[in-house]
Amino acid sequence: MNLLRSATTVGGYTMMSRVLGFVRELLIAALLGTGPVADAFYAAFRFPNLFRRLFAEGAFNSAFVPLFAKELEGGGKSQAQAFASQVLSFLVVTLLALSALAEIFMPFLVSWIIAPGFADDPEKFDLTVLLTRVMFPYLLFMSLVAMLSGVLNSFGRFAAAAFAPVILNIVIISTLAGAWVFGLISQTQIGTLMSWAVCVSGALQLLLLCIAVERTDFSIGFARPRLTPNVKRLLILAVPAATAGGITQINLLIGQIIASQKAGAIATLQYADRIYQLPLGVVGIAIGVALLPDVSRRLRAEDLDGVHNSQNRALE
Repeated sequence: MNLLRSATTVGGYTMMSRVLGFVRELLIAALLGTGPVADAFYAAFRFPNLFRRLFAEGAFNSAFVPLFAKELEGGGKSQAQAFASQVLSFLVVTLLALSALAEIFMPFLVSWIIAPGFADDPEKFDLTVLLTRVMFPYLLFMSLVAMLSGVLNSFGRFAAAAFAPVILNIVIISTLAGAWVFGLISQTQIGTLMSWAVCVSGALQLLLLCIAVERTDFSIGFARPRLTPNVKRLLILAVPAATAGGITQINLLIGQIIASQKAGAIATLQYADRIYQLPLGVVGIAIGVALLPDVSRRLRAEDLDGVHNSQNRALE
């Protein structure tokens, strides 16, 4: 695996995603500004994104990729397929249950966790509940995307997984452009359309990665959900990463809770956040994503010199 080429691939698509994300924020700012609909949309989008960043992309990936690489190196494709199927089944059942509970108790979650400050504005509160319910299935899609990305990365295929986030921005930009061209009269309509666009983009990202995995001649089936030793091991390894990542995500959530007390503050913070995400995603995340499967494979082969070499090249 060529670390430089892999990091360049991931970095290139991440750069595209960040640039399009910036364009997306410009369009949202132009259409919604820092008004109540913008606040409601960003507060609603933060909740599934919090779980996605905490569990799906952070803790899950850091635990799944090394275990999957170990199964692939030690037992071949058949053993890796069995492990991936076990994890897929566990993920789907767990996330469906979580999504069902979240949809039922969403008013409580909004009033106590997502945006307590909106309780004084019934219209804004109800809109936030609606938008969060529409977007929450995005968590299910992105958790499965994270798993399939780990599979592809373990095979040294980085392009599809790196391109997937671009789809979110393309879908939302297209939705906003359509709203602009056809002159939607209500900001509430635009916010609702964007929420559905988020959900649709998650399904499209999952479809893209399913096709990419099939092209590697690697199939993942749906097994009876069980807490097998491998799944238990995955959960045990994910706990430290979830704990570490949870500190950042909880801080962001607390910031949103405080910002919800003032009109326009959540949208303003989101627009500011987009600026620093550009260099972070292009440099840090690109190298980290490319490095993890390479290091996992070398550790499995007990190639410590190779591990040190890969780490040194990444730092350079």
